[in-house]
Amino acid sequence: MQHQTAPGKTYLVPLLIIGGVFFVIGFGIGISGFLTPALRSAFDLGVGESYLVTAAIFSAFVIFGRPSAWAISRIGYRRAMVAAFAIMGAGMLLFVPSATTVSFPLFLLALFVGGIGNTLLQAAVNPYITIVGPLETAAVRMSLMGILNKLAWWAAPLFLGLFIDLQAVRLGDVILPFYIVGGILLLLGIGVYFAPLPEVKARGEDPLDLVSDHARDKRSILQFPHLLLGALAIFLYAGIEILPMASIIDFARASFGDEPNIERYAGFVTVGLIAGYVFGVLTIPKIISQKQALVLFSLVGIASSLLLVLLPIRYAFFCLLMVSFANSLMWPAIWPLAIADLGRFTKIGSSVLVMGIVGGGIIPLLFGFLVGLGDGGPEVVGNYQRAYWILLPAYLYIMYFALHGHRIRTR
Repeated sequence: MQHQTAPGKTYLVPLLIIGGVFFVIGFGIGISGFLTPALRSAFDLGVGESYLVTAAIFSAFVIFGRPSAWAISRIGYRRAMVAAFAIMGAGMLLFVPSATTVSFPLFLLALFVGGIGNTLLQAAVNPYITIVGPLETAAVRMSLMGILNKLAWWAAPLFLGLFIDLQAVRLGDVILPFYIVGGILLLLGIGVYFAPLPEVKARGEDPLDLVSDHARDKRSILQFPHLLLGALAIFLYAGIEILPMASIIDFARASFGDEPNIERYAGFVTVGLIAGYVFGVLTIPKIISQKQALVLFSLVGIASSLLLVLLPIRYAFFCLLMVSFANSLMWPAIWPLAIADLGRFTKIGSSVLVMGIVGGGIIPLLFGFLVGLGDGGPEVVGNYQRAYWILLPAYLYIMYFALHGHRIRTR
């Protein structure tokens, strides 16, 4: 699907550069997940209110998803990544006045600005990694990127842990780390600007390309039902992937009490995700196809979510490891299936899929309020188990998309 690079040319250098970009994306999300439980004590928030941290980031995907496509079409993928790093850096620097004034609304604004940059970055980097090589191996490339992304999830709380005591958060402690992260993001943007990163185009984007029969007569992005169904799948996937990371520390505290180093349980999420990505790298497409992988991991998600809500707590908690494993290959498999055959609509279609990432803010927010509705609130472990029922319909829909939804374009 790529036309700007000569046949047979290696994609190693672009993959290494984009791998660094995916690491940065994961680092930013990892910071928000770490801060969700921590900020409850700093701002005296309820469980539902604390999940506004995640919602502030992901609401930007809806508002700026479509403008991101416009920006990429004007300046290209590489310059869009540079602009995204600059915006994310500005968002990180906004944390400083929010900490000095002890203002939760300003803190949410800083997260929202960072979310704008993340939106632009996601809209550029995901189609880039999809079309830089053969479509049938896109899930492998995205799995490799996912490994780097989730390693950053693990690294983010370790980094912040050097400055912040999770058990007694002081807002003044966040100033130095966010200065550091903001400076790193600005330097990365400069690095990407000068990096040997070629522009790529999907089949049908170049006027000289032969357009596929499916996209030939289309006039609107709304004429691609498989894309719209894929956007809903991305919405649900994003929510159920972020949910374990955002909730596992609170769930562990309700399950096991205030035992020392409770934050170590956050590593369960990373272990499950990386194990799934490694599975994808080793098996796709040599053993199973992208579609078959999505079906298989949807089944794992259905089974693990049922066990999570039905098993006794001493066993149920560890089912979050299997939930994370199930989530791992969903993004790498959903994205190429949803973006297939869009031709000149590829950039717009990518922005539609990126808008679906808002589910990563909405579903954890709903989960937080569901936990708070139960008798006893966040201190009662059964309230968490009941709230985790929210996972099941998401997995069922993703299985539908894997089996039938993505095929609508061929009928």
